[in-house]
Amino acid sequence: MAAISGPQLDQAISEGINMGAGRAKNAMRAEMQSVFDRPTPYILNAVQVQKKAVATDLTAMVAPTYMGGKGVDPQKILAAQEEGGRRQDKRSEVALRRAGILPRGYQTAIPATPFVGSDDGRGNLRGAFLVQLISYFQAFGEQGHRANMTAKRKQAIHLRGGKGAKFVGPVRGHRFFVAYGSARGGARWTAKGENDRRASSLAPGIWAATGTGGVDVRPVLMFVKTASYTPRISLEQVRQRSGVDELVPKWIRGRIYEAAKRAGR
Repeated sequence: MAAISGPQLDQAISEGINMGAGRAKNAMRAEMQSVFDRPTPYILNAVQVQKKAVATDLTAMVAPTYMGGKGVDPQKILAAQEEGGRRQDKRSEVALRRAGILPRGYQTAIPATPFVGSDDGRGNLRGAFLVQLISYFQAFGEQGHRANMTAKRKQAIHLRGGKGAKFVGPVRGHRFFVAYGSARGGARWTAKGENDRRASSLAPGIWAATGTGGVDVRPVLMFVKTASYTPRISLEQVRQRSGVDELVPKWIRGRIYEAAKRAGR
């Protein structure tokens, strides 16, 4: 260490620290893949080396990083997983509640067998399908009223059978309706105030009536009471298990040795 100058020494140390930061980042991502159920690339890729060490500042930071856009801040998402407590609402839940479809105090859950075309394979609603639901229920606000589904478009979805039959239902398509069950004292509501007599016996959520006469009723999105989560992950423990505490000093010594060799010592 005495053989190389201060700036050279600090640069060598910073390189070893940054190697440790990279290892910690990879360990955190691997832990989330192991602990969580089908985590999205958005949350996995959020773990970044936020700050690299440099010769003038020998510290590095690894943390979930919000990259901007419309997604929820990853630190808020992971806070409930590390500290416990209420899960933050998904974007789809915020949109459904704003539209008056999802009751307060409830969040959503996709059925074990997702409705065809509704999910992204990771337990989340596809954006295009969410837009279709809000449009179907005429729930876009004044600014987005043109996005609300027209009667003609609905008819194309329903593909109703039976002349003048109001609730005959689709032959090959589907008709959405909302069942609130105990969530709103058994109230039932669908687009334009249509009620489905079966709704009172169904669990709260959005359902689809499919098949000839609408006899096949399938869950689309269930409304569930907001849950309180127990801690599932500790990023500090992940850092400790990653071995960086032992490896970083070795990497720093190696970088100092290489720096001394380059300096001809």
